[in-house]
Amino acid sequence: MKIKMDIKKLLVSFMVLVSVLFLAASVSAAELADNTAIEVNGIDATFNPAIVVGETLFVRVEFDSLATISDVIVKAEIEGDRKTVEDQTNYFDVEAGKRYAKTLKLDVPFDLRDKLSGFVDLNVRISGNDFRTDISYSLRVQRESYSVDVISVSIPQQVTAGELFPVDFVLRNIGYNDLRDLFVTARISALNTEKSVFLGNIVAIECDKDMTAEENYGVDIVRKCIEDKESTVSGRIFLQLPYDAQPGIYALELKIAGEDVASSDNVQLVVKNAFPEGNFIVSGNQLLIANPTNELVVYRIVPQSTSAISVSVSETLVAVPAGSSRVVTADATSDLSGTQTYSVNVFSSDGAFINTVSFSKSFGEKDVTSPIIVLTIVLAVIFIVLLIVLIVLLGKKPQKSEEFSESYY
Repeated sequence: MKIKMDIKKLLVSFMVLVSVLFLAASVSAAELADNTAIEVNGIDATFNPAIVVGETLFVRVEFDSLATISDVIVKAEIEGDRKTVEDQTNYFDVEAGKRYAKTLKLDVPFDLRDKLSGFVDLNVRISGNDFRTDISYSLRVQRESYSVDVISVSIPQQVTAGELFPVDFVLRNIGYNDLRDLFVTARISALNTEKSVFLGNIVAIECDKDMTAEENYGVDIVRKCIEDKESTVSGRIFLQLPYDAQPGIYALELKIAGEDVASSDNVQLVVKNAFPEGNFIVSGNQLLIANPTNELVVYRIVPQSTSAISVSVSETLVAVPAGSSRVVTADATSDLSGTQTYSVNVFSSDGAFINTVSFSKSFGEKDVTSPIIVLTIVLAVIFIVLLIVLIVLLGKKPQKSEEFSESYY
């Protein structure tokens, strides 16, 4: 019996405690603000102001304080279907009977996926210590008049210089109106490369033949229905990289332009090049000419002789098949000694200058023998030969002549 009495007392105490906490909560919710006035971008919130997706709202809150307290804060939020944004002031002090004004800034979220306009809730709270005042308004939110969203831009992980590669993109019309006569351009400014395609129209809301007007939260928007048109479209552009593109990371810009809209997005493109120093490679006195293109290329090689160095090449007209290479020998002779530099000029088949390629070679004291020296050596050899012959002749003794007696008969 005693145990039952103790349990009953505990229950009574618990109920009393809950009641006290409830009363405390009720007291803590005492109103702080009176005569509140809220403006949205300068329009009284009670006048049903319309807001636009993506714009920045300035929410001005005015109120009379019902208490004298510290650490008061004003908070505003826009509560959408998919996203909520908010802003709040710093802490400040208020005095009873005085009027205060604070301005907050909010970015309108994009929640209008399948409709042109709808509603969002604007919630404002003024609170501090044990006081709080909440105000809410329903605002009409609509899409921006003309707007396109670049959902994605896809390119290969890396591209080789000279390669033709695809740029895939997905676009969505997130504006209030249809987008007409759109052009899409893929561009790499650093390589002076771009390509444009005509995309056509993108409707704002998809529809079918049974629709006579768009159902838009009770507001019928009469608009001609274009069957089989989608608000999200995809496309592809093929872009050609130049063969002399240096390896590195480049910015590829996708630009969308139409009668009433312009938008862009950027992605990074990694470029590789097997010939980072160009298509002309020097090895000793040999010039390797590479042709990474898919067409036959013809070059004209012109040696650059000077008064000190005579330059010659094994071929002056070189045809390099697609995807292959050729070797040209560039040699030089000189009266100078030491390491000397000489060069050849490379021209295209139509005479356009392409590049100057330099070589170096070490020459001896006299790489080329002088004609005078050659003549002197020849005369010296002849003189020595004659001298030897003369000495041989002088060294021979004359033979005695035989004596014959006369005979008389």
